[in-house]
Amino acid sequence: MTTPAPPPEPRHVFDIKTLEMLVCPLTKTRLVLSADRSELISVAARLAFPIVKGVPLLALDEARNVDPQTLRHLPDLDAGGTPRQATPRNDEA
Repeated sequence: MTTPAPPPEPRHVFDIKTLEMLVCPLTKTRLVLSADRSELISVAARLAFPIVKGVPLLALDEARNVDPQTLRHLPDLDAGGTPRQATPRNDEA
């Protein structure tokens, strides 16, 4: 049986409010937080930028390509594929 990982330090958690200020460095469009909260995704560029210790790495050489099918399953997209306004979870409000 494995022991659960300890919770990250508060300073290493990405602040959802920061998302409103960030844009994709390539397309200058809004970014979407991944479901597991480990990446910021640019739908327009089809790129995912990692979040390491609470800091988004928005360098193009740090990004990975995202499959278009994966983009359709993002929780923060409306039916037309447009990113919705990020809303904080209850424990973040």
